[in-house]
Amino acid sequence: MTPRANGSIGWRGHGDSPLLSLPLEGLRILVIEDEFLIALDMEQLCSDNGAATVAIVSRMVSPQDLPDCDVAILDLKLSGVSTVPLAQHLRQRGVPFVLVSGYQDRDEISRQFPGAPVLPKPYMPEDLLSAVASLAARPGSDL
Repeated sequence: MTPRANGSIGWRGHGDSPLLSLPLEGLRILVIEDEFLIALDMEQLCSDNGAATVAIVSRMVSPQDLPDCDVAILDLKLSGVSTVPLAQHLRQRGVPFVLVSGYQDRDEISRQFPGAPVLPKPYMPEDLLSAVASLAARPGSDL
């Protein structure tokens, strides 16, 4: 949250000017998140910052059913089910991803997916944007 000129507090990037100068411009973002409001918030944040499309997957699917994307934001549990197989599939396809979770041990996640940014819930929108933008700027990332 950031202070506004009128003294109120609010999220920048949601109706205000973007946090960065359209850091996600033209990107296809995949959000894998089961919490409806968090998924909508991620979608809005990405759209406000230039994403061309934002697809939301809110339940476990076969890895082959994931839509094409440039970068993914992946919650490590969907309704209590591990999404590690989806993360492994994304990595095999060469799709960089940011991992978010309120449950997993950060060190364990980092060992499974070295180089993948890990954000604990709750996270700041600026941190999520920075992580996604940095992945998009690293073509051929071997996450």
